[in-house]
Amino acid sequence: MSDATSQDDVQAARRGVDPSFIGDMEHAVDIAAREWLITELHKLHPADAADALEQLSSEDFEQAIAIMGNDLSPDILIELRDELRADAVEVLPDQAVVDAIDELTSDDATALLDQVEEDRLETILEELEPADRATLEQNLAFDDETAGRLMQREFVAAPEFWTVGHTVDHARSLGENLPDQFFQIYVVDPAFRVKGAVPLATILRTPRNVLLSDIMIEPLTKITTDMDQEEVAYLFQKYGLVSAPVVDDSGRITGMITVDDMVHVIQEENTEDLLALSGVSSADGSDTVFDAVRARAPWLAINLGTAFLASAIISIFEPAIDQIVALAILMPVVAALAGNAGSQALAVAVRAIAEREMEGAASGRAVRREVLAGIVNGIIFAIGVGAIAGLWFRDWELSAVIAIAMFGTFVWAGLSGILVPLTLKKLGADPAVASSVFVLTLTDVMAFFSFLGLATLWLL
Repeated sequence: MSDATSQDDVQAARRGVDPSFIGDMEHAVDIAAREWLITELHKLHPADAADALEQLSSEDFEQAIAIMGNDLSPDILIELRDELRADAVEVLPDQAVVDAIDELTSDDATALLDQVEEDRLETILEELEPADRATLEQNLAFDDETAGRLMQREFVAAPEFWTVGHTVDHARSLGENLPDQFFQIYVVDPAFRVKGAVPLATILRTPRNVLLSDIMIEPLTKITTDMDQEEVAYLFQKYGLVSAPVVDDSGRITGMITVDDMVHVIQEENTEDLLALSGVSSADGSDTVFDAVRARAPWLAINLGTAFLASAIISIFEPAIDQIVALAILMPVVAALAGNAGSQALAVAVRAIAEREMEGAASGRAVRREVLAGIVNGIIFAIGVGAIAGLWFRDWELSAVIAIAMFGTFVWAGLSGILVPLTLKKLGADPAVASSVFVLTLTDVMAFFSFLGLATLWLL
């Protein structure tokens, strides 16, 4: 067995799929074994079934979806990654999409409709029940990545004068309209404004004759339909929520968000920030070469411009470099260490901003910390680099120049790494997206300018 095959087997096993099953699926696709595919995939947990499908080649994946058609479980379909779900929806006939929407909760149905091309969307919506269509159209009207787009419309609400027994009987009477998963019953006033919530655990341990108003707790936070999903995720993380009501502009409850949705959002936001810091806008395993180039080329073009800016700084000191060749040899040392120091400070700052750890006076403390860290690291590496340069070139004046430049650049890198994202945040920009280009440019310019400038003044 090759190393590559071993790696694939380990990866498949970690994802809950028997490695041999993938080979069986590929064979089933080749011979169009429809019943086998449907039966075997439905034996798996929907998430594992989706993982198995995702491990097929693009061609086999589309063929597998086409073969199963209307019998592809909606639970499997919704577990697919966004990019592959879009591919699956494109392959499936309209009726299969309609049937899937009928079986999904409103939040999952909205996510599925997000993958439908505009020219098909109206046709599919027309096939739905009028009430379902109205609900989904309302959800789609909310902006992307907002609470309104994420929420599900299925929830259980009761007036505060109801007893526990009355509430339980009402929930049982809902039958198929009862949400598949819910963790709280929301207590509302006559205008349907949220007064509180009662966890299901409290309902189970409380006698039937107790009023909801006596056992309800006030909502820990208020989530509105237009709230950004990143802010919602932060509130879930901060207060340890498992679910929360979503209210409209008038304060009336219109849906709920559960923790399973927030897990996906937190993962998406973290991945998005990580890619942005690396100068990449997409990194999906199903991306083609064209997708990869399109995602990376714009950032590389920006970096090309900043590289020429650094080169322009170097060109100013061309006479000094011509006379002292050692400057050209040592320039990359200063720039590389400065860039790494700036990137470290930037990564810490962006994470802290995302976690709301840079609010108010905390931002001032963070700036002081990075300055002091820059000073300490600057002293350590200035001594080290200076000593190495002195021993290498037997020129202790050059050693002093690079040591001073290194110290100043480290302090500057620390300041840039913290001040740039804070400034961009105040200006309303996303620090994760825009910071890296500015920080790397500033550190490169300072590294070359300080080192070559000091060398020109001191050594010539």
